[in-house]
Amino acid sequence: MVRIALSIVMLIHGLIHLMGFAKAFKLAELSQLQQEISRPVGMVWLIAALLFLVAIPPFLLRKDWWWMIAAVALILSQIVVVVSWSDAKFGTVANLILLVPVVSGFGMWNFSRMVEKELGEFLPSSYSEKRIVTQEMISSLPPVVQTWLHRSHVLGKEITTTAHLTQRGEMRTTNDGTWMPVGAEQWFTTERPGFFWSAKVSAAPGVSMPGRDLYQNGRGHMLIKVFGLVAVADARGSDVDQGAMLRYLAEMCWFPSAALREYVQWKQLDSASAEATISFGGATASGIFRFNAEGDISGFEAKRYYFREGGSTLEDWSVRIEPDGYREFEGVRVGARCSVSWKLKDGEFTWFRLEITSLQFNEALAR
Repeated sequence: MVRIALSIVMLIHGLIHLMGFAKAFKLAELSQLQQEISRPVGMVWLIAALLFLVAIPPFLLRKDWWWMIAAVALILSQIVVVVSWSDAKFGTVANLILLVPVVSGFGMWNFSRMVEKELGEFLPSSYSEKRIVTQEMISSLPPVVQTWLHRSHVLGKEITTTAHLTQRGEMRTTNDGTWMPVGAEQWFTTERPGFFWSAKVSAAPGVSMPGRDLYQNGRGHMLIKVFGLVAVADARGSDVDQGAMLRYLAEMCWFPSAALREYVQWKQLDSASAEATISFGGATASGIFRFNAEGDISGFEAKRYYFREGGSTLEDWSVRIEPDGYREFEGVRVGARCSVSWKLKDGEFTWFRLEITSLQFNEALAR
């Protein structure tokens, strides 16, 4: 609705600019415009009008470059408003209203360019192996992990080196907070453990927060900006590194053959659980995978740093896979619907619910 309302403002504002053109070329008698307008200035009125009108379709279609057209229109519009100030001064109000989405559009475009650059640096130009997962390869793993890999249908398939998925979901910042829609895209590498998560959170009507979470070379970095301009999260450091490692470990359930990587060590705890420890880049993190009676992963638990005012604290963090949330992608069976929670002193806080909508393995990811 906000986008439609702004489009209407742009349409009306653009059409009003045609009055200045008509006045300059004496195409109509316009009592609203008392000042004389020269033909060169009239042409500027016309160009501004056309640019506003041309900007509307890409704005409605959410093209990230729409703001470039609108920005030129705003500059030309304000010039002719100043030239014809006594007649057109109220056009400044419309320009100020439209300046907000234009600045936001620039911020989102700029954030997207940053993400594209970083992603190009993250993705491998090629991968070196094309090994097929065999029973012999998994025979040294704990029985409960072997059962999970069998049920995941990875035997006989190429070991995953890269994975690429899309997600939809919702998140909130407090237990009684409003759920905010999220759309995300994520890439994984497994020869060297890493992920690149790019998301957009719709915080409120007309308010978007793009975010990027990166784990690369053993280091993590979370960045979230309102309108792609104002940072509300820019976290890095040893606590973030630990959290990113645990996130990679938990999300390994979406590319199960990564369980065979040398940087992951397994220890069966009982018939329904196994501890996994990831060691890379001089850091180590551990978590516990839970399995249901059939051998599917039902959840993951670990101690992870929770960031709050006053500093971070180690808290219980868990991922739950919905019992009916399993799907097959390219023949591999994974838990596609999950919820993520913190178990804090004042109770459990489920903050993210997601569903995988597409998943590809070993794509030609390099850009």
